Amino acid sequence: MKKISVLGSTGSIGTQTLDVISMHPDKFQVEGLSAGSNVELLIEQANVYRPKKVSVGRMDDVDIVKSNVPAGTEVFFGEEGLIEVAAGTDAEMVITAVMGSVGLKSTLAAIKEQKQIGLANKETLVTAGHLVTSLAKDKDVQIIPVDSEHSAIFQCLNGEEIREVKNITLTASGGSFRNLSRDQLQHVTVEDALKHPNWSMGSKITIDSATMVNKGLEVIEARWLFGLPYEQINVLLHPESIIHSFVEFQDTSMIAQMGNPDMRVPIQYALTYPKRLPSPAKSLSLTEIGSLHFKEMDMERFPCLRLAFECGKMGGTATTAFNAANEVAVARFLKGEISFLKIEEIIERVIEAHSNELNPDLSEIDRVDQYVRTLAGQM
Repeated sequence: MKKISVLGSTGSIGTQTLDVISMHPDKFQVEGLSAGSNVELLIEQANVYRPKKVSVGRMDDVDIVKSNVPAGTEVFFGEEGLIEVAAGTDAEMVITAVMGSVGLKSTLAAIKEQKQIGLANKETLVTAGHLVTSLAKDKDVQIIPVDSEHSAIFQCLNGEEIREVKNITLTASGGSFRNLSRDQLQHVTVEDALKHPNWSMGSKITIDSATMVNKGLEVIEARWLFGLPYEQINVLLHPESIIHSFVEFQDTSMIAQMGNPDMRVPIQYALTYPKRLPSPAKSLSLTEIGSLHFKEMDMERFPCLRLAFECGKMGGTATTAFNAANEVAVARFLKGEISFLKIEEIIERVIEAHSNELNPDLSEIDRVDQYVRTLAGQM
């Protein structure tokens, strides 16, 4: 049985990861679980999967968790708790499904212990891709992408030479507001933004999909996962989300990965790679779909994607600043403090004010991250 720890077990990816594990109880054993504030669900999960260790976001929740989980399950909290669940168990693989840059240090800790990484936390590579990939190489640790787009590219590249790749293309649904003009975006609400047309996701990533920040983060993540320059990474609007991404090779041949939108498929592939197991996901019927549509990405309509490419090419702490500014801006939008279009304004103003540092170490990344969060909270 493969031993698994899940960081962010109560979120969208985390719960679907446990769904996949439940479908194959003879294949997987849960060693650790971590959650933020959803203590009730974490307790429920701990009683079902009986992990060795669990972690919560706040110290105030430790006692209630301790009194409601199975005997022998250790309880931790905060950043140290995340690290304990990631690196302090017998897990062979860690699924990093926490939201935001909080996943960085726990992922690094897991890599140091030579645990395979199932990466669903794109902010880890956006914030410190050079540190994470360098350490993974040193420790001979494989990072397997869980995001549907990166899993698609990963699958398309199986058995292929990266030097023979002409370019890769990440597809984008366009999010909640893909059919709205810039003028129409002036007065959209939080409720409007959370209605994603294709995928069931958490609130933060759903907003990121609407601003196209999520695709920008995926572009930066792809650069680190596959070692390609930004000039070889494209984004294409594809409203149906059937082709999850594709690769063009030097001979102009293209390989695409297709399927109905269901995150359990890339999650399961990460857990079972290089093998494939039966899945409850609905098989794709091209005759039912009938037709697929594609459209060039408009960088004026989606300026956050343009900013992501610019920050990625700048390198250094520019991507750290991009991510931190977005996290703060999205949180403020969800609280009703700012308008939807203010998100992109805050990100752009932060990038303009940011003094880029090339090849930063972890302490420099932390410093920039905190500075940017304070700045973005005041704009």
